[in-house]
Amino acid sequence: MDILNRNTSISEFILLGLSSSSETQIYFFVIFLFVYVAIIVGNLLIVISVVFDDHLHSPMYFFLANLSFFDLCLSSVATPKVIADFLRKWKTISLWGCMAQMFFMHFFGGGEMALLIAMAIDRYVAICKPLHYKTIMSNRVLIALLLLSWVIGFIHTTSQMVFIVGLPFCGPNVVNSIFCDLSLVIKLACTETYILQLLVIADSGLLSLVCFILLLISYIIMLTTICQRSSIASSKTVSTLLAHITVVTLFFGPAIFIYAFPFSSYSVDKFLSVFYSVLTPFLNPIIYTLRNQEMKTAIKRLSNHYISFW
Repeated sequence: MDILNRNTSISEFILLGLSSSSETQIYFFVIFLFVYVAIIVGNLLIVISVVFDDHLHSPMYFFLANLSFFDLCLSSVATPKVIADFLRKWKTISLWGCMAQMFFMHFFGGGEMALLIAMAIDRYVAICKPLHYKTIMSNRVLIALLLLSWVIGFIHTTSQMVFIVGLPFCGPNVVNSIFCDLSLVIKLACTETYILQLLVIADSGLLSLVCFILLLISYIIMLTTICQRSSIASSKTVSTLLAHITVVTLFFGPAIFIYAFPFSSYSVDKFLSVFYSVLTPFLNPIIYTLRNQEMKTAIKRLSNHYISFW
């Protein structure tokens, strides 16, 4: 029987989800559906406001609109299926559907990581080199940084998935989460994956940790520079930086905990996966709109224009 199992490839994975209770799953269905709709509406509002409002045509809002687009894509990789699975007794996903989830999750996640670094560069230039800001952060530089984010996301996911798609899976096929993720799927391969696990730790874990530390250092330098100035503009800049720091912490925190340590069975991992794939895209628009008067004003103008149009 063991020989038979080892020679039999599985065609699908079973997802355990967040709970086995049908009542609890209905509760989660309502919450996740509300959150996902809020993600779509909130991030689309930011993108549309930046595109159509001339007052927001600046590098900072250019990056913010693209961050919202990344959040839309990241949350849409798995969340619609997660919501539908709450109404199903058996939660299954095909082998290639699982591979697609992992590919695009790390594609958009890696791209967003690079974009957050680009946003930090933008704020650093604006605060530490204000006289040269428009020259340094030209349209060409903005487009280059955005394209670099997409390229980094592609390289980040491809460098891992190229090894994973060739792994043999012959059982068990149970994933203890609501969607497929590298750290969980790799452990199900019926071959030695120690080297591959180290690759994922280095590519996803240590890279996230290093980027997070560098971003914190850069924001500390910026805050120190601002503290030497006493003006209304400075307090406004501090508010913007605090929003950036909050978003960076929400994005990198769960990823570091999941990927920066050797692969172990943490029961909290599935909830952290929910955090960075669903809650962070939900919280980002709230953080940026509530702490940014210009964005709130632009959304009001957009709403008033829409109401007057109808």
